[in-house]
Parts: sequence; structure tokens; C-alpha cells
Amino acid sequence: MPDSQTDSLSLLADLIAQAKKAGADAADAVLAEGESLSHGQRLGKLEKIERAEGKDLGLRVFIGQRSATVSSTDFKKDALHEAVERAIAMAKLALEDKYAGIAGADQLARSWPEIDMLDPAEPTPEQLAERAGAIEEAALAVSGVSNSEGAEASWGRSTVTLVTSAGFAGRYARSSQGVSVSVIAARDGEMETDYDYTSAVYAGDLEDPALVGRRAGERTVRKLGPRKAKTAQVPVVFEPRMARSLVGHLLGAISGASVARGTSFLKDRMGQRIFAPGIMIVDDPHRPRGMRSKPFDGEGLANGKRNLIEDGVLTTWLLDLASARQLGLQSTGHAARGTGGPPSPSSSNTHLAAGNLSPEELIADIEQGFYVTEMMGSGANMVTGDYSRGAAGYWIEKGQIAYPVSEVTIAGNLKDMFAKLTPASDLEFKGSTDAPTVRIDGMTVAGS
Repeated sequence: MPDSQTDSLSLLADLIAQAKKAGADAADAVLAEGESLSHGQRLGKLEKIERAEGKDLGLRVFIGQRSATVSSTDFKKDALHEAVERAIAMAKLALEDKYAGIAGADQLARSWPEIDMLDPAEPTPEQLAERAGAIEEAALAVSGVSNSEGAEASWGRSTVTLVTSAGFAGRYARSSQGVSVSVIAARDGEMETDYDYTSAVYAGDLEDPALVGRRAGERTVRKLGPRKAKTAQVPVVFEPRMARSLVGHLLGAISGASVARGTSFLKDRMGQRIFAPGIMIVDDPHRPRGMRSKPFDGEGLANGKRNLIEDGVLTTWLLDLASARQLGLQSTGHAARGTGGPPSPSSSNTHLAAGNLSPEELIADIEQGFYVTEMMGSGANMVTGDYSRGAAGYWIEKGQIAYPVSEVTIAGNLKDMFAKLTPASDLEFKGSTDAPTVRIDGMTVAGS
């Protein structure tokens, strides 16, 4: 079993050599290695402490335009030999795909940047227990919080090695850490629940768990006593962790696979303005300490920072090799690869750039509106752009947050919503997709 960079690269190179000897015209192989540690507790009592380690290998072979992928967690010589034979046999029976194939030697990345994305220090179980204890204790200390649904602190490290028969061989590792808590508030027989969290690549970049816990408790208590809202067309304001989902819908709509199938509501909008002037949405796989940073893509191609939306204009699709070939374009270096199947397009660290107004200034002129802090259901039709989701949050009156609201539906069409979107200035990098508070005028809020 591989235990070093050299061993991992050699293992995959040997596997590809076996596949070529067995009749493959081309092949690539990926090795995913992971370690994780987590501590979970509720009301100060340990509920779980888990450590996991795993290695999974995926081999993809091509015979002409036919391909097959097999995966294995058994690294013994005989088991890998059987995996090669199985992949070759499957490929011979597969349907031809004229868009399939690995990157040619002239397309491959020959060098890539060193990215700061791995905290070398692994926390101890005691350190995780301290973080979980601090976040839960702070949440429970908030007046009105009556119970806990649990707190968790976690750490993980993953390593990806990729080798192709065209001459690519690369490896990278990254880490992640997180602390979260969910609590319950009760009053007069009514109960509400909410949560908060902090996540980062480095432990030193985590927010103070006590501050996050207090915020979780305060969020929960503020939700008590919700009212119904009347159906109206009003400005809707999305807090940052809800606004991220809007960026996620854009990423789904500009995925090369969806565009090539004709199943995206933006399939004909390349080069057109779909957001207001000044809006920027950026994807940056090389961001230091980014949660989804990586030095090259899942097919061994160079990747880099791109403005997906620049001054409101859609500039690119997210393309891997297969979707790029279907569309008659070049890959944008957005291929992501697991061990169990072929690559597919995927974003990395994506964010909606901050605007100039604070959240308070963004809502100051709203006579009646809705501030969204929770959404339920998927509710977005990616073919038409129609959008409808259950939501909860706060009613806005005369530019101020007035009272909690629950059991409403917000609706619109993503094309109209994107065009009317205004970002606030409170952008923070907390995950792989980030956004500040955003305002969208003219949405339908369906209530009583």
C-alpha cells in the first residue's frame, strides 16, 4: 500500500502500464487518500469520537472510443491485476463515445503552483473536544436557549494523485477543519432551532468557537414568535449563507455538461449580460487556504483564476474535456474526478464579489420586504430558471428588521433574479462557495 508521494505515483504508473499491456489504447488512474477525526457531544456528554482512514483507487481505460472505469480499495498485486482485466473487459462491451478520451500530451500541465492549502498539524482528540465544548457551552449560555441538538468538531486531510498514459503525474494534499453547533429555544410551548459553524483549512483561521456558539444561540432565540406574512411582491434579502445557494444555481446552469445537453436556462446566454453592470463572480482554484483549492484539474490540465461573471456578463462555461469537445471548445480546467467514474465539470473556490453598501444600507429604503435566513427544498428548475422555495426569516419594515416570519414561499425566475441582484459589502470566505448579503427586488413572497 502506498505511503509516500513516490510510492503513490509509482503504483499508478505501474497500473497504467499493465492496462496498456492488456490492450488499452489510453488510461488514467487516480488515488484518493483520506484521514479524518471528529468529536461529537450533546449537553457536554460525549456522543461520538471517530477516526477514519481510507485509500481508494480508480482506473479508467480506453479502447478506441469505448471506455470503462473500475475502483478498488485492495492494493494487493493480484487484486490490481484483476481490476485491470475487469476494466478491459468492460471497455470492450461499452458503447462508443466520440467525446471521450484523456488529454493529449500537448494539453497537459507541465508545472503548477505551490498552494498554501495544507495545515501540517493534526489536532488531538482533546483539542477537538475543547472546541466542541466551547461552542456548545457558549450557545447554551444564551438566555432563551433550552436544549442542544449537539456540537461537533472535525478535522480532515485528503491527498489526490493523478497519472495518465499521456505523461501526466501529479499529487496534492489539503486539509479542512470545522466546528458547529445546533441548539433549541423554547417559549410558551413553541420551539425553534438553528445552528452556526466555522470552517477553515488551518486551525488558526477558525473563528473563536465561543463567538460562533453565542451567535448560534442568538440566532435561535430571535426566531421565537414567528408570524405569517401576507402574499406580496417585495424586495427579498438573502443573508450570506442563503445567498451562496444563488451562486450555486449559476454554477449548475453554466456547467458544460448541462449546456451540452441543452438543459440549462443559460445555454444561449454566453457573452451576454445576465447580472447588473459591476457584478463579478470569480472562481479561483489557486486561492491560498481555499477550501477547494487545487493546483491542476482532474484530467491533468492547468487551471487558474477566472471571472465567470465580469461586469455582469457571462464569460465562460465550466468545461472538462468531454463537454468542451461536445461544444467545440477548449477545456477550462474545471474537471473534477472521483475514483468511481469519469471526470465532470466542477467549480473550485467561487465567490460573488462584495458590493459597496453595508447590509444595513442595502435594506434602508425597503418599506416592506423579507430577509431570508432559512430555505427548504431544492425548488429551482434548471431548464426554465423557475425558482420557488420554502423560506423563513424576518419581515422588513421601513428599513429595519421587524419580526420573525415562517412558513412562506419565495418565488421568481433565476434570469430575472440574477438581473436584479445587488450585493452588500459583507463578503467572508467561509467555504467553497461564498457570497455577501444580496438583495433582489420584485420577488413574490407567498404567505397567508
